[in-house]
Amino acid sequence: MALVSAAPYLALLGEQDLSLKSYALSSLNQVVDQLWAEIANNITDLEELYEDTKFDKRSLAALVISKVYYNLGDFESSVKYSLYAGEEFNLNEKSQYMETIVSQCINLYTSLSQRQFNDPSVEIDSRLTEIFEKMLDKCLKANEIKLALGIALESYRLDLVESILRNQIEKNEESALSLINYVLICSNSTINNSTFRFNVLNLLVSLLLLLKKHQDFFTIIKIIVQLNDSQLATKLFQELIIQKEDLIAYQAAFDLVNAASQELLDSVTNQINADLKNDEPNRTTKKVLLILSGVPTCDFDITFLYKNNNTDITILNKTKNLLDGRSSIFHSAVTFANAFMHAGTTDDSFFRKNLEWLGRATNWSKFSATAALGVIHKGNLSQGRNILKPYLPGSQNAPHTKGGSLFALGLIFAGHGREAIDTLKKFLDENGNAAGSNDIDVQLHGAALGAGVAGMGSRSEELYESLKVVLYSDSAISSQAAALAMGLVMLGSGNESATNDMLTYALETQHENIIRSLAIGIALLNYAQEEKANIIIDKLMSQESSILRYGGAFTIALAYAGTANNSAIKKLLHYAVSDPSDDVRRASVLGLGFLLIRDYTATPQIVKLLSQSHNPHVRYGTALALGISCAGRAYSPAIEVLEPLTKDPVDFVRQGALMASSMILIQQNEFIYPKVKDLTIQYADSIKNKHEDALAKFGATLAQGIIDAGGRNSTINLENYQTNTLNIKAIVGLTVFVQSWYWFPLAHFLSLSFAPTSVIGVRGSDLKIPKFEINCHANPEYFQYPPKVEEAKEKQPDKLATAVLSTTAKANTRAKRKQSIKESDDKMEVDEVKKEDEKKEDDKKQEKKDEKKQEKKEEKSDSPVIVRYTKTPYKIGNLSRVLPLQSNYISFIKDDRFVPVRKLRGASSILVLKDTKPDEPVEFIKTVKQLNQTEAPVPEPFTLSGDDLNDEED
Repeated sequence: MALVSAAPYLALLGEQDLSLKSYALSSLNQVVDQLWAEIANNITDLEELYEDTKFDKRSLAALVISKVYYNLGDFESSVKYSLYAGEEFNLNEKSQYMETIVSQCINLYTSLSQRQFNDPSVEIDSRLTEIFEKMLDKCLKANEIKLALGIALESYRLDLVESILRNQIEKNEESALSLINYVLICSNSTINNSTFRFNVLNLLVSLLLLLKKHQDFFTIIKIIVQLNDSQLATKLFQELIIQKEDLIAYQAAFDLVNAASQELLDSVTNQINADLKNDEPNRTTKKVLLILSGVPTCDFDITFLYKNNNTDITILNKTKNLLDGRSSIFHSAVTFANAFMHAGTTDDSFFRKNLEWLGRATNWSKFSATAALGVIHKGNLSQGRNILKPYLPGSQNAPHTKGGSLFALGLIFAGHGREAIDTLKKFLDENGNAAGSNDIDVQLHGAALGAGVAGMGSRSEELYESLKVVLYSDSAISSQAAALAMGLVMLGSGNESATNDMLTYALETQHENIIRSLAIGIALLNYAQEEKANIIIDKLMSQESSILRYGGAFTIALAYAGTANNSAIKKLLHYAVSDPSDDVRRASVLGLGFLLIRDYTATPQIVKLLSQSHNPHVRYGTALALGISCAGRAYSPAIEVLEPLTKDPVDFVRQGALMASSMILIQQNEFIYPKVKDLTIQYADSIKNKHEDALAKFGATLAQGIIDAGGRNSTINLENYQTNTLNIKAIVGLTVFVQSWYWFPLAHFLSLSFAPTSVIGVRGSDLKIPKFEINCHANPEYFQYPPKVEEAKEKQPDKLATAVLSTTAKANTRAKRKQSIKESDDKMEVDEVKKEDEKKEDDKKQEKKDEKKQEKKEEKSDSPVIVRYTKTPYKIGNLSRVLPLQSNYISFIKDDRFVPVRKLRGASSILVLKDTKPDEPVEFIKTVKQLNQTEAPVPEPFTLSGDDLNDEED
């Protein structure tokens, strides 16, 4: 019979005999889960019993007390007494109590251990540590290695992580390598403390170097990028060269160029050259240095964009004809759309064919139009300077053309600016003190922006000082650009001295544009600094100036970009709803997009309510937050939140929503995402609508350029697939692009975030692109280009009916009848033969239509389709367009001549190939650089100023 009362046992606790008390406690321990409510009334008696140091069953009393508190829901007290229970607290006991309290103990230990990492004075109860380590040991014995590693990482116990991994390396190198990669992923996604992450990454490198049979140099490259460690990179290349692993060295160099900062690439190059001293570099070292210069990568990328250019020029021509070129906002919009559509393709024919339209550009529209050449020829390092020569200072052009050409020079050399930086710095040094005179000011503005984008992340002190001279001239035009460029040059350095320089000057100057650029410059400077940026964030957010608080919101966004850090999200949400300034509220919501790059699926949920805010600035911020975090992902829930915003009553909200939708749906077609067609029609209709506001038309025009970026061969990649790191260049491009609401020329920065979606196989022995094929196991329809817009014939106005005499009408009818009889006689014979063929052709067409109908029934109209795997793959050639989703269906042909040295990870990658039959002939694809050297002359310059055209018109 079940016990209905604990009273007999509780009465025994008052006895003097210790054995009776012990019996009572043992009995209570067995019934505590049923009778805890009654026992709770005597909790003080139990606690007194625990306090009695002479009583040898104190630990059992502690266990009973812990169970009572557990049932009362007081987990804190329950954990406290479970620790006092010592050996009585049996970790092997299978009960809900044990699971809950052990979980609470681990959470408490984790929290204290994290605090202890930052503050060594924090003490942790040794019994709590013992429970934690026992549980970890239990996981290891059960072969739950990943779980044990995860718990150790979360508790910042690097010693345990190291001992587990070393133990695994001794047992099985292959499984140890898999676990090292798991820890690397965890360090990016779960560790919030940048110092501890740095320690973990250093540990992983030392462990990777211990591997003998399963060396993984590509994982080491991933870690080098995150550590920004040039010495480690140099050591790796030297090791690969000694081991004669030439192809792996070349692949590692390509991966480094794709993901590393300019400073890291420069440092590695300098160290390799320094270690050579006066020795002549061998063939492999020469090639590694060539790849690290970035020249081959840029050449291969623009070759892909040039050869596969699929721009629908009809869209651009229609938009140009509908928008009045005399209006600065419309001229700039078409200029940006053209630049984005042709980004990196080297195709500037739209400008050449529309010289009259180009001639309507004035002042800053002219500046933007010239700068667009930099976007179109981005990466054309071999010819870029020659193309811009007719417009650079020293030519007879207008100051805005010269200024735009200096900005264009920086854009061509973006991220690989060694050559351009010297030219631009020289111009800044020679003219920096002359800032203030209008002509020079405009040119300095272009030179500063160009220097910033070319020297991005180089952390060059000399260039920073040259820009500082321009800043201190306090010119609204040139100082504004210099301030932004200072942040770009010092990107992610967290340099305290530079931060102080910029904040001090922001508090002194009276020019709002300069303050705004300095605020964004500070944000760029603190990119990825995480908790180290908290001091400057607090300083900026406490300022009276709303412009500096605006910069503070961007500093939070960039310092914690991609981390989804909870405290940063809370801060931004707080400012989004409470700051008195609309600018700050807009920036705070927009900043969420940067924080959630890696957790983009959470963005629509977080911002959905904000998208219905009464404040249009908050709604605009919501649109761009979705556009940024979900860029290139075709994520349905994001589009669902955006759709109502594209029809918002406020013009600039519609602008933001249209641009954001194009960022999300870039490179999609209607087979993968059916709503693409509706949205592209909406862009065109917004431009066509005479009653639509200028700002919304501007957004729709840019949206047309973004969705078809790089000749429909580029996407917005915010993550590097090869290294699992964030794409700094893309994040910077978006950060500066969203400042274009107050300064249009900054829109060109978006081109930094465009990445070609290609698979480029390069033969390792000579870095040439061979012609060969690879398999794609999917339905070809899903990855084709969107259909081009057909030129609709304009409907002619009805003409007035002309009077016709009856005799004339009869004569015309007779003539027509004769003609038709003659034609039918001629055709009859041919028609008889063709009828049967046409019937067969019609049947085939009907079958295809039926198949398509069936497919559309299976597909959801509001979300991306699941791509079907086909048994018989179709072939695509080397240097082909491969979309990010398509890369999951790509494979190299088994036993083919060309074999990649590492697996294909995502699109936009250069793969070094091993040639298994090097003596057999093979055809190569010529790059743009080779074509320019052998065949094509540099294009003739064309007039950008429009002065001559105006003279002719007069």
